[in-house]
Amino acid sequence: MTAPKTFADTTFTPPELIRNFCIIAHIDHGKSTLADRMLQLTGVVEGRDMRAQYLDRMDIERERGITIKAQNVRLPWKVGDQDYVLHLIDTPGHVDFTYEVSRALEACEGAILLVDAAQGIEAQTLANLYLALEKNLHIIPVLNKIDLPSADPDKYAAELAHIIGCEPSDVLRVSAKTGVGVRELLDEAVRQVPHPVGDANAPARAMIFDSVYDTYRGVVTYIRVMDGKITPRERIRMMSTNATHELLEVGIISPDPKVSVGLGVGEVGYLITGVKDVRQSKVGDTVTSERNGATEALAGYREPKPMVYSGLYPMDGSDYPNLREALDKLQLNDAALDYEPETSVALGFGFRCGFLGLLHLEITRDRLEREFGLDLISTAPNVVYDVILDDGRKVHVTNPSDWPSGNKISEVLEPVSKVSILAPSEFIGTIMELCQGKRGQLLGMDYLSEDRVELRYNLPLGEIIFDFFDTLKSRTRGYASLDYEEAGAEAADLVKVDILLQGEAVDAFSAIVHKDDAYAYGNRMVLRLRELIPRQSFEVPIQAAIGARIIARETIRAIRKDVLAKCYGGDISRKRKLLEKQKEGKKRMKTVGRVEVPQEAFVAALSTEDNGKNKK
Repeated sequence: MTAPKTFADTTFTPPELIRNFCIIAHIDHGKSTLADRMLQLTGVVEGRDMRAQYLDRMDIERERGITIKAQNVRLPWKVGDQDYVLHLIDTPGHVDFTYEVSRALEACEGAILLVDAAQGIEAQTLANLYLALEKNLHIIPVLNKIDLPSADPDKYAAELAHIIGCEPSDVLRVSAKTGVGVRELLDEAVRQVPHPVGDANAPARAMIFDSVYDTYRGVVTYIRVMDGKITPRERIRMMSTNATHELLEVGIISPDPKVSVGLGVGEVGYLITGVKDVRQSKVGDTVTSERNGATEALAGYREPKPMVYSGLYPMDGSDYPNLREALDKLQLNDAALDYEPETSVALGFGFRCGFLGLLHLEITRDRLEREFGLDLISTAPNVVYDVILDDGRKVHVTNPSDWPSGNKISEVLEPVSKVSILAPSEFIGTIMELCQGKRGQLLGMDYLSEDRVELRYNLPLGEIIFDFFDTLKSRTRGYASLDYEEAGAEAADLVKVDILLQGEAVDAFSAIVHKDDAYAYGNRMVLRLRELIPRQSFEVPIQAAIGARIIARETIRAIRKDVLAKCYGGDISRKRKLLEKQKEGKKRMKTVGRVEVPQEAFVAALSTEDNGKNKK
């Protein structure tokens, strides 16, 4: 947001000439490439400034080739003699960032549903389609990558038409890479997407659909105006917190920030109030005028529910305040991130963070390390369990250390998810075998076409957060796609496995696993720790235990000093005396000695990549 100020038009655009739409698709179906072509065709980015994935602003997005943040941009477009304003939002495609997509849909009246003409409909395509239909958005079906030799547009146009309920001839065909059909797509967007509707004379109401933190200018808030108008230098009120601010700047993104005289009905842009407190700008809040403002807030967003929890700890304990500040700022940019302070005996002070999935966890940790210069350890990810005790009390467990020990447990409820898998029909057998091995229940199976099938399963969330997706991909040669959503909780036979060093439990290594997997987890951890923990002056037993029962053990042998080195020849009793003296010393050392576990051992033992690969 530190780009030089450039000024946009000095008049409000009539709502009849505005079209707000987003691009939704499965990951890697060409959303960002299509957005690039639209930026070029509309002329908002000059040829010499153009680069691939123009709207992906983060280094991490460019390196991985995925969109993490939904990005909005205002585009001018002419149909006949009439000038229109198109507002485009490029959304992420991965299941972990569905919340970004749902927020983007609130700011739109239409959605371009993009499908790869070589791969066809995938799981996340359907998930995003259903999200858009829930919001009553107008869907424009589009087949991308028609220039590929392996493309089969006729087949997938029929598949897409069958799902949406239109004619195959209504499905537009484009190549985002070469630009074929993109001009016609923009014309169709103007023709098909309904214009925004709102009361220009009513009190101002605008929905906050995103916000970012700028080091120099404070919180930058992105809004979509529903009623009235928002102009600079007026005082505004946030309806959920009742906080009031003076508007220092109002503008649009095209694709860089441009200051404008204000925003009218249906327009999308940004506000800057100079506020540095990140909690003052909540995504989903309604902005109105302080004087004669609206009395009724807009509906807002459904709060995202974390699916996976993991502890984040700074390598250096003195970085704890910096980590808190970094999480505060990152939460403003990522509303799905949830965190609270926690303490670990082994790792010190840190935060228990809730994520929407493993990729979300990985990206968040990467961003904290890159953008804020932190060095972090993340504990093994786990899901939330409800433990019901014999006396009827219910314990909410987000961390293995919360597990009620010493109490009689009546039952344990684990979260389950409804999983949708799309794959070629030749892989039905191998997919069923995988899901049954993960305690899955088949809900149903539908053929989308002769050779593509959708399998629906109920699977425990704890079984799919580690390596389920990787195994699915390798078993289906990369052809299967996966989408999952929360589906309540079910009783399961779960136990807590503790890892003991010298008889003392190390909380960072504890895990909640299914009874059948407990021995495998315990054995794997003790073997790994035996390799990672350096030898001490005394023998160190490493044990895995369920309650008081030891299920696995390994021993780190002591470093032995050769006390007999100075004895050559002589009476055996002298040697025996020296060995007995050493034995006594070892025994005494064992009672006062403490096993030092180096940070590297924690990092290696808790690394999610390693856990995922080794999990059976």
